Parts: sequence; C-alpha cells; structure tokens
Amino acid sequence: MKTNILLIGMPGSGKSTVGRILAKKTGMQQIDTDRLLERSEGMRLQDIIDTRGLDYFSELECAALCAIDVKNCVITPGGSAVYYPNAMEHLKKSCTVVYLKADLDALLKSIRDMDSRGIAMKPGQSFEALLLEREPLYEKYADVKVEALSAPPGRIAHR
Repeated sequence: MKTNILLIGMPGSGKSTVGRILAKKTGMQQIDTDRLLERSEGMRLQDIIDTRGLDYFSELECAALCAIDVKNCVITPGGSAVYYPNAMEHLKKSCTVVYLKADLDALLKSIRDMDSRGIAMKPGQSFEALLLEREPLYEKYADVKVEALSAPPGRIAHR
C-alpha cells in the first residue's frame, strides 16, 4: 500500500515549499532529501558539487533515496532524483509520485540563485537543456501531474 507522497519536478517548481504545506495539511512528516544530504556532508549542495564533483553527488543522492524506508511522509527529493531508476522504482513501491510540472519561463522566474542553488547540471549545460532532458523522466515516473507555479503553494498542495 502506498502511504507516502513523493514530489518530483525541476528545481524551482516548489517541491520543498509545497511539500511543507502538504505535510502540515495531512499531518504527515516531510523528508527533504537535499537537506539530508547537506546535513550528512556538512556543506551546501553546491559546495558538494563544486568540491567533490557531480559523480560523487549523484552517488550520494542515489544512496540516500534508496535508503528511504518510511510511512506517512511527504518526500521532496532534488530534481535529479529521476536519474536513478533503482531509486525511483524503490520509492514508487511506497509512494504516490506527484510531478510538479512548470514551464521554463515560470521556473526561471522562480529561481533566484541559479549559480549557488546546487542544481545537478553538466558543465556548460543550460537550464533549458536540463528541463528538456528531465521532462520525459518526470512524465515516466509520475502517477499524478499538477501544474506548479500556476497558483500559490497552498493551492498547489490542495490540488
């Protein structure tokens, strides 16, 4: 039985904000995997990527996602979670996967700190190219799609 909600989507789509509101509305706990990684490594995501590299970050993120074994939680992973098929299949067993979908313009308006946010991007990759790369993966894993950034976060959580 699926007892968790997993919010997936691009950086800036509101996963963490909507997740906090949704957890409060449902009485569930929230697990923000970006914060877990930062606590375990003792540094911000961008610093992990800058000092240890994208491959290290990816291994760390995948391991953290695969280790999640909870009930009645709203889980908000980083936008790159969909790159790890084994982690996504593991999470889909206990989670209803909700894709917070947003277009490029809305995402770019939402992100104020592109260079320091800790976005798992290949060197020289544009945010638009990242969106085009990830969108099919979000679609693949989603049980439900919700238009993100089209309303205040509380209304998105209600949907």
